[in-house]
Amino acid sequence: MPYTEAVICEMQRFADLLPLGVPHVVTKDTSFRGFVLPKGTEVYPMLSTALHDPRHFEKPDTFNPDHFLDAKGALRKSEAFIPFSMGKRICLGEGIARAELFLFFTTILQNFSIASPVPPEDIDFTPQEVAFARIPPVYQMSFLPRKMD
Repeated sequence: MPYTEAVICEMQRFADLLPLGVPHVVTKDTSFRGFVLPKGTEVYPMLSTALHDPRHFEKPDTFNPDHFLDAKGALRKSEAFIPFSMGKRICLGEGIARAELFLFFTTILQNFSIASPVPPEDIDFTPQEVAFARIPPVYQMSFLPRKMD
């Protein structure tokens, strides 16, 4: 199951569905990377910068579930993995969303064989960058029902 969890985490990291977090307000004068942010300044966290940070993910622009596995194959947490934002403004539905993603994904894998009209190695997964978003490319796939005995 750790590999399945790692694939789900990598799908969330790679897809980067919500690149901007919920706006925050600086509660006191703050120095950040040489800039002074006065108290009351509105800031927008860019979640994409963490999800694609090469210091935390070896190959940030490549889909690789190993980003979330340690040397023994166990699930490894990363402080840069913040698809649900972070701090006090973290998504309240994170727990149920993680559970639902796991249930949907494993149910699909149990009940369907996934096929593509082209070989998987020929599919270009490179997302298109549009403004702040990374849009997945269009490609075809088939979900073929598995025969249950």
